[in-house]
Amino acid sequence: MASSLTLRPAEVLPRLIRLRDAPAYLGMDRNRFNQTVRPSLIEIPIGKQGVAFDRIALDAWAEDYKNRNGRPGCKFQPEEKKSWAKKSHQVSANAAASGALKKRSTVVDYTKVLEQAISSKPSGT
Repeated sequence: MASSLTLRPAEVLPRLIRLRDAPAYLGMDRNRFNQTVRPSLIEIPIGKQGVAFDRIALDAWAEDYKNRNGRPGCKFQPEEKKSWAKKSHQVSANAAASGALKKRSTVVDYTKVLEQAISSKPSGT
């Protein structure tokens, strides 16, 4: 009688992952894999032409890459880390206090400036 813990072959991850499957395992294209990952791994020959990589080594590479280059998403950052939010709030508050934002340009103001620019003649030619 078979145990309920028996795994079917499709549920078992292979220890060795062939070169053709390794980039997809890490979620990247073959060129990126060959350039970035492959130089740091040990190649395991399979048969006359086959090449494979240890799945555990691929996982270790991915973990190391994540630790070196990963960063938390913005929803996990504490408020004090979001310095851009504080700066933009301070700038707009300072600009409003200094009067820089009190007057808005109107279409009439823009039209006057445009007419002046068009009607002015070049000097000295």
